[in-house]
Amino acid sequence: MLRFDLISIFPEYLAPLKLSLLGKAVDKGLITINIHDLRDQTMDVHHSVDDTPYGGGAGMVMSAAPWGDAIDQISNDLDQIDLIILTPAGKKFDQAMAAEFTKCKQLIFACGRYEGIDARVGKHYENKSNFKVHEVSIGDYVLGGGEVAAMVIIEATARLLPGVLGNPESLKEESHSIISSSDDLLVEYPNYTKPAVWRGLEVPEVLLSGNHGQIAKWRKEQAERRTDQLGKE
Repeated sequence: MLRFDLISIFPEYLAPLKLSLLGKAVDKGLITINIHDLRDQTMDVHHSVDDTPYGGGAGMVMSAAPWGDAIDQISNDLDQIDLIILTPAGKKFDQAMAAEFTKCKQLIFACGRYEGIDARVGKHYENKSNFKVHEVSIGDYVLGGGEVAAMVIIEATARLLPGVLGNPESLKEESHSIISSSDDLLVEYPNYTKPAVWRGLEVPEVLLSGNHGQIAKWRKEQAERRTDQLGKE
């Protein structure tokens, strides 16, 4: 049985997961869906989950600590846990990816907001032997948060599982065409916020330098590298 775990600061936003096809699949014991409030991992009176970005810039970045604590709390002893970080800078979600996700045992969705999640969260879990990290986007546009994207991925994945659709023959009648295209747009560079060192991972030194020219150069290089890497996948 495939387990879906979603972490969000707006758990009520995910109420539609209890409805329709997915709700019936849960009732039949075909999947489990668990929703977790990120703010439960905070200790301050304001339940803060974000801070200003290192290197300056608009917006706020979600802090690594509550995310790490939340993910650690819901990770079980499975030999493979797939962590999906929803981001416009991620690999484009498609039907083939949905089919791959059906082979997983536990999918944890990090539904970020603001300028995204401190990049060290993904890096930390990439270094764990029982985790596989996926940075995923559902399209070339920006949403207010990852909740909608998570629901899209869960529905597209769950409906491919045996028994979820009332008529499995429906899957054979579906068709998808994959159109490959390229443009000059760059995906976003990695973002970081306080603290400067988290679980042994340090913020890149250039972002602490105060040299805005060097920061801009570094960010452009990182964006180009990320875009190029996506194009080769």
